[in-house]
Amino acid sequence: MTNQLTPAELRRQARSGIFTGQTSGLCLGYAQANLVILPKAQAYDFLLFAQRNPKPCPILEVSDMGSRQLQTFAKDIDLAKDFPKYRVYENGELVSEPLDVADLWREDLVSFLIGCSFSFEAALIAAGIEMRHITMQRNVPMYRTNIEAKSAGQFHGNYVVSMRPIPESQVVKAVTITERLPQVHGTPLQIGDPETIGITDLSHPDFGDAVDIYPGEVPVFWACGVTPQQVVMQSKPEFVITHAPGHMLVTDIKDNQLADIL
Repeated sequence: MTNQLTPAELRRQARSGIFTGQTSGLCLGYAQANLVILPKAQAYDFLLFAQRNPKPCPILEVSDMGSRQLQTFAKDIDLAKDFPKYRVYENGELVSEPLDVADLWREDLVSFLIGCSFSFEAALIAAGIEMRHITMQRNVPMYRTNIEAKSAGQFHGNYVVSMRPIPESQVVKAVTITERLPQVHGTPLQIGDPETIGITDLSHPDFGDAVDIYPGEVPVFWACGVTPQQVVMQSKPEFVITHAPGHMLVTDIKDNQLADIL
């Protein structure tokens, strides 16, 4: 059972192609990460973009140029193989969704690990707040918004958000819990009024899967690490590799260690 694997075991299954699914609800309590890989020539501009937009793009770690290893978040790691699924963009167009990108690796590539909201789900569940997408065994719903990111160099575009339905009586608790984890997006961006951020149909997310929203619940929106993919599609850099939405790297660092590391 994948939900009983350690992070290292899950990464090895992804590396070998045994596990190719989305990672929400797996290895609860361990931080998960989004991915952006791009040539060194664009790396400074992207780093600046992330620093100017820490809500959707909180940087956890940056690799050495050409390296498929990490120094802090995982030891037994191959960045070209350990995400369950990748996306490859050329000039802003999605050209493939491979299970590994070893054959595309170049010595000038720099990898950015970006915080993921899956990392605060264990704390919400422990507080008695249901994560509907986990209950329904689906990927979290993600939506493009009208929130414009601060540009840097060639990188510009709009935020993507993830949504979780929360009972009205538990919204304050959810905000308080996620406020403690700015490394994985922190407090919500919007609560209960999706049209104000440009979302008109919750039943048709742009990424991930729709989930049920019950009477007495409100949609709560957090900044999402899929934002760089939206930015790539709008900015059209020549070559970028990302994770497939929801298919994260599960790291060796526990959620409650993030504040001490970063």
